[in-house]
Amino acid sequence: MFKASQKSLPESLQNMFCKRESVVLEMQDPKSGVKSQPQRLVITAIPHAVTGEDIVNWLSERLLVDTEEARSVGSMLAALGYIYPLQQHKRLVIRADASLYRFQTPYFWPTQQWPVEDTDYAIYLAKRNIRKKGILELHEQEQYNHLHKWMNHKWDFIVMQAKEQYRAAKERKKPDRVVFECQERAYWVVHRPPVKNSKFLFDRWCDVSLCGKFLISFSMFRLRFQMIFTQQSIMRPRVKSSVSLGALVKYSSTYQSHDPFLSRPLPSNPWHTDDATYWTLNSHNVETPTKQRVERWTFSFAELLSDPRGRDDFRLFLKKEFSGENLAFWESCEDLKWGTAATMKEKAEQIYKTFLARGAPRWINIDGKTMEITIKSLKHPHRYVLDAAQTHIYMLMKKDSYGRYLKSPVFKETQKKAIAPEEHNDSQLEQNARTRRPSLSPIVLRQLEAERRAKMAAAAPVDITQVMSKLSRKPDGSL
Repeated sequence: MFKASQKSLPESLQNMFCKRESVVLEMQDPKSGVKSQPQRLVITAIPHAVTGEDIVNWLSERLLVDTEEARSVGSMLAALGYIYPLQQHKRLVIRADASLYRFQTPYFWPTQQWPVEDTDYAIYLAKRNIRKKGILELHEQEQYNHLHKWMNHKWDFIVMQAKEQYRAAKERKKPDRVVFECQERAYWVVHRPPVKNSKFLFDRWCDVSLCGKFLISFSMFRLRFQMIFTQQSIMRPRVKSSVSLGALVKYSSTYQSHDPFLSRPLPSNPWHTDDATYWTLNSHNVETPTKQRVERWTFSFAELLSDPRGRDDFRLFLKKEFSGENLAFWESCEDLKWGTAATMKEKAEQIYKTFLARGAPRWINIDGKTMEITIKSLKHPHRYVLDAAQTHIYMLMKKDSYGRYLKSPVFKETQKKAIAPEEHNDSQLEQNARTRRPSLSPIVLRQLEAERRAKMAAAAPVDITQVMSKLSRKPDGSL
């Protein structure tokens, strides 16, 4: 949701609106404008209504353009709020048929620059909620719930105002009541558009000018997009600094002993010593892992799956639980995601036949909606075609199997057998430091080489005859 207040329109945009409003005034001229007359809407006679066909014909004659361009200009005027429909309110477009329209009151024209307040919109939604008995459009229901939560401190006042306006509207005559409801609804469709129609409504700011001959010099689409993004960022729930700092401290204290920058690796850092035992103990398929490595598996399910040795241990547990196909499917999806493009289609078909098809040898249990999305996407396979099913299986293992694995005899046996390597002897490190010789910079080596060559050239014997022959030569090279 965003504020649509226009407190200071740019001069070019102001001129553009003035030109369009002059055309709208011509359209309402009793003599030369669009023909308006009472029109029947179901059983109600609506005064001063015009048809979409008449609007398109008038614009075509006035602007000397074809019917399609006249319809585009008319739709642009409707999207900007100068014309509103009496039927089919969801999209503000002009249809070249017998659909009924009316001209918006000049009070609501963009050049008036009236700010559109969220309180007014909340009153409008509350009034519609009363009139429709709680049945609103999907986007209206979402914004109603958000405003109710955001303006909870003054919601009683909003509901009271909505009830008063609803009571006053019921006292009007039915034609006036229908016109006012259509006018109000069109106004809010312009200033609080549905998300699915935002692309169309943004384009109305970037549409062609009245004659369709030139474009607006700046992009209102990008400006409106930035406004929406900023407003959504403001409305996004925030976390208290104390909570976020507490989580950061907890994470740091948890991973402190596993960070080689904060704690010394055991038995030693192989970059400082000649002992490569650390790499041997932490290789991918080592038979007996270290205690630190096993402890890391308990931090999160992601840590367990990121370690090949932990994944092997988890696979053994799932095999005893008769659910090893879940991990196999997750690994196949990872292989598809990070594999070569040439085998992508073949791998996707193989995964479908192995895990998803009816009667598959290692069939996995996913919900119908996820299965429908996956099967539909497999018609055009790509790297991430199985993301929905993979996420479903991942969450299933995380919420169910992971907790039981940490309490299982398989994990306890691995934890019991895990080794704790002793710290490397510091004397060996000190001895290596004493015997280590610093290497020279390549620049220094080049300078030393240049000096050596200069010394050799200076120490070499000189041939006097050659020197005298060079000196006796003239500048032009003759003898």
